[in-house]
Amino acid sequence: MERYIELKVKRWVKWILSFYLLTLLPFSASAVTKAEADSAYVKGAYQQAIADYEALLKHGASAELYYNLGNAYYRTENITKAVLNYERALMLSPGDRDIRFNLQIARGKTIDKIVPESEMFFITWYYALVNLMSVDAWARLAIISLSLVIVLLLVYLFANRIWLRKVGFFCGLLMLAVFVLSNLFAWQQKQNLLFRKGAIIMVPSVVVKSTPAKNGTDLFILHEGTKVSITDGSMRGWLEIRIADGKEGWVERNKLEEI
Repeated sequence: MERYIELKVKRWVKWILSFYLLTLLPFSASAVTKAEADSAYVKGAYQQAIADYEALLKHGASAELYYNLGNAYYRTENITKAVLNYERALMLSPGDRDIRFNLQIARGKTIDKIVPESEMFFITWYYALVNLMSVDAWARLAIISLSLVIVLLLVYLFANRIWLRKVGFFCGLLMLAVFVLSNLFAWQQKQNLLFRKGAIIMVPSVVVKSTPAKNGTDLFILHEGTKVSITDGSMRGWLEIRIADGKEGWVERNKLEEI
């Protein structure tokens, strides 16, 4: 009887294991690697590369994947989606010069040439400094600077020579300032990622309205690939947007895609 029960259990275990392996087989067979996506891009199979990069992005976003996807879309002359993915890549890695350069090239092929409204120089400098690195890079700098503050504090407290104590004091203050600013910039970058306000017009053209209604007054027209900032998303089916030159209005939600 015990032998029979043991054989019965083994059969059930084998059946369960076989079913589990058969269930996983389609997923493992269809899994795409970045190397395969890159290979498809290098070979000029851009549509395949696009499909592969988008499949990879479903498992986790990264600036490199968005950048490569943007390149693949650019190669297929889909400038709108190239701009969208370059913008997403830049948001994750704002200090990457290659991303900025390619985004600028792609923007040059869009229809709307919007001149940004002027702003105070120190505001421009502040955002330029914030976007110098990603949130992770600023966080790493904050940790390094805090470690140096502790080391320099110990130098100030226990060094025998006056000049070493002066170095410890003043350099410690400097590193403390770097620590505070790094945390501030990391927080700013984190806010940009959590509360995304940028969006890209995805249709050939859209009429911006004065009110969130189709019978609203026509204000101006925007074309695909143009970046806008969302200022109000509370109305169902509509978004209030603002463009770089300061103009504002309402567009239908399905006409654009958030960065």
